[in-house]
Amino acid sequence: MLRLLFIAVAYGMAFSLSNAAAIEGRVLEVLPKGRLLKVELTKAVDPLSVGQIMDFKVGKGDHVIGYSGRLIKGKAVHYAKRWHLETIFPLDGPQAKAVAAVNRELHEATATKTRRKALRKGDYIPNFGMVDHNGDFLQIKQLRGKVFILNFIFTRCAVPEMCPASSTKMSELQDLAIERDWKGLNFVTITFDPAYDSPGILTEYMESYGLEPESFRMLTNVDPMVVEDLLYQFGILTREENGTITHTITTFLIDANGKIVLAKDGPRWETGAFLKAAEKLMNQK
Repeated sequence: MLRLLFIAVAYGMAFSLSNAAAIEGRVLEVLPKGRLLKVELTKAVDPLSVGQIMDFKVGKGDHVIGYSGRLIKGKAVHYAKRWHLETIFPLDGPQAKAVAAVNRELHEATATKTRRKALRKGDYIPNFGMVDHNGDFLQIKQLRGKVFILNFIFTRCAVPEMCPASSTKMSELQDLAIERDWKGLNFVTITFDPAYDSPGILTEYMESYGLEPESFRMLTNVDPMVVEDLLYQFGILTREENGTITHTITTFLIDANGKIVLAKDGPRWETGAFLKAAEKLMNQK
């Protein structure tokens, strides 16, 4: 029920964004009462103005992240007699410049790649940079030395047998790993809907599926080209259709050196196969 509620809320927020105005600004303060961010605008459009200081109502996930002192961008929407800020992304912070440089290299490499050469078992994944559910910039190479399971979804997916099924499988795998005290197994989910899936939305999605942040990262990027490059690299096909995204699904097991050792297409893969392969990899370390 909680997961279905999350999807319903997501579509409601998407509707409100149809009249949104893009802004950028520096977060001056995170106000606990009323779930507000006090922001000094550095880029704005009428009726808002540069230099204006405003208190924006934000979602639960964005308020938890806070972004105190950081430059952010988002979509300002006026409804219910106040200004709200949605689809918030950080623009600065540790590793922000390094992540941008890495993604330029990724884009150059992707431009010479064909779909027939999509990453599969035995291939090493390229380095790339993203923003996680905490609003932190990171490079995937930071997971070198760790075994992790990787998949792609989008949080607004309303088809039970697709993204919700895939996320449920990832949650089950994490629970089983915790039961076995497998501290070396990590999980990574990348959204292919960065226009909506901001870090705050990913934080709420993780909570709705009971995903533990100690070993789970959900990733997005303010630059949609980065996500497109990754979809191309990993051979994930997407198409916007009838107000949603139709897509393929593949789940990958990555070893400590960044090599794909297992890849399963579709959302209904067996957890047992991944557990067995992951255990073998962790015993090799």
